[in-house]
Amino acid sequence: MTWAQRLKRVFGIDIETCVRCGGSVRIVASIEDAITIEKILTHRNEKTCFHPLLPESRAPPQVELFG
Repeated sequence: MTWAQRLKRVFGIDIETCVRCGGSVRIVASIEDAITIEKILTHRNEKTCFHPLLPESRAPPQVELFG
């Protein structure tokens, strides 16, 4: 079992399928060194790490249902 298959099985994260179009994604690199990741993010002038698999935001609660 590949690490991508394990991510999908354990955490429900499918990194082999595009979240936008549903097409197949090919993994070309996996950077795991924290120093290298920091250098890349600094170079891109990003202060936080963007995670594309965050759930969509929800609508505000409907207050009239509770009154």
